[in-house]
Amino acid sequence: MKRPNVLWITALVLGWLFDFLFWKHAPGISFAIYVLLCLVGGFVVLGAQGIKPAWKALLLTLPIAFFAAMTFVRQEPLSLFLSHAFALFLLGVLAISFLGGRWLAYSLSDYAANFFRLAGSMIARPLIFASQNRRQLEQGGENRGARRVWPILRGVLIAIPILAVFTALLASADLIFAQRLDNLIALFRLEKLPEYIFRAVYILTGAYMLAGVFLHAASQSQDEKLIGEEKPFLPAFLGFTEAAIVLGSVVLLFAVFVVIQVQYFFGGQANITLQGYTYAEYARRGFGELAAVAFFSLLLYLVLSAIVKRESPSQRWGFSGLGIGMVALVGIILASAFQRLLLYEAAYGFSRLRTYTHLFMLWLAVLLVVVIALEILRRERAFAAAALLAAIGFAMSLTLLNVDAFIVRQNVARAACAAPTRQCEELDVAYLASLSMDATPALAAAYRSASLPSGTRDALGASLACISAGNRAGHLRDWQSFHLSQSRGERTLQALQTDLKNYRIVDDNWPTKVFTPQGQEYECWVGGMSD
Repeated sequence: MKRPNVLWITALVLGWLFDFLFWKHAPGISFAIYVLLCLVGGFVVLGAQGIKPAWKALLLTLPIAFFAAMTFVRQEPLSLFLSHAFALFLLGVLAISFLGGRWLAYSLSDYAANFFRLAGSMIARPLIFASQNRRQLEQGGENRGARRVWPILRGVLIAIPILAVFTALLASADLIFAQRLDNLIALFRLEKLPEYIFRAVYILTGAYMLAGVFLHAASQSQDEKLIGEEKPFLPAFLGFTEAAIVLGSVVLLFAVFVVIQVQYFFGGQANITLQGYTYAEYARRGFGELAAVAFFSLLLYLVLSAIVKRESPSQRWGFSGLGIGMVALVGIILASAFQRLLLYEAAYGFSRLRTYTHLFMLWLAVLLVVVIALEILRRERAFAAAALLAAIGFAMSLTLLNVDAFIVRQNVARAACAAPTRQCEELDVAYLASLSMDATPALAAAYRSASLPSGTRDALGASLACISAGNRAGHLRDWQSFHLSQSRGERTLQALQTDLKNYRIVDDNWPTKVFTPQGQEYECWVGGMSD
């Protein structure tokens, strides 16, 4: 690099900003700000050296920005985790493909190898760069660094007594300034020395690792040769006959299962009774196992595709035919699992786990279709890109759906049954109260609905009263901890305080209970129920 000082200064500033944004601050908007600062810092460092990214690498900034923003828009646990995870993962993909931009052409081996090299760069490359830079300065015969440092030191020594005099005068002139000065001096108390040492260590460590990421992007991200692009990384060693037996037996097993399923696949509840299942047994049992079958079948096909020798056109078409047949049958099995899940949701309502599974099955089905298309087109290498895009799609759809608000709307719709022939379902007040602040606006909107039956409205009010009791509304937070969902939920609860005064919270014993205006009693398990 021509301007190493830009690298070190930017890395140190980003290390200090990490401390400023996260030390003793609850997570909030700070993560999105830090991701943005890292992107800007990286582009500044590399741009100062005349290094420009490939346009395909720049495409990654869009999903990075999306997931970073979602970290302070959603509070539902899985959406929040995936938003953090994908923002960091895609930042890594940007670093490893900055110059080449061929991340869509990577295989799974390329991703693994490139992230391994990135980790190595974060550990070793800053030291290598500093050593090379020092040798270049020594070979130049000029101690330019010392000639720059001495004037700075002389200026600091001259400024210190002048600043001390003016500071003392200003402190005497203004009590508020004097108080702020006392607070500043208090920061340097001896008992805080271990904390300052710890913070300095992780600031310097973070700066060092960021410098390694920037150096890797500048010199190790060309993507000149990808693993297995010219010849397979792992030579095929399994014969076609063995693979045909494995795939053929799996296809036969799946076909038998599908034939058995067909006789009550479209029958719904009527055929459940016919088969001797209770409604709960049929709805609950099976969909998790069938989803696992779909996932591991896909994994089996990918492994066989990589290791099986196909030496003639007939063998290639035979393997493809068996693979396509297996994937097609897996699609039917997945549809069966999806139907069981729909029945379960209709009988017992929605929960987070059921909603996660619901969306996961849809994206897994999309991936299965893409796998068939790639096999037909002989583009098996593109599976890694397809899997990455499907994973991004799943995470994006989860955050855009707003899982907790979706659960509220679906379960309220089940409970608010106006038709006389339909049996009303009770709301699980404790479960709704355990959801994140993402659900609060949806709960409030349903509570205000004039068409809602009075009993359902009474139960919704109980959930809102539980949330209000468990939430420290008006609690002062640093701006780093600002969270849009939390802020919106608190404003919603504040607007309902007049209505919620009619609900009585009793927290003498665990669990906390709420008594409604209609005389109903519910438990309040705020913030901690599992599915």
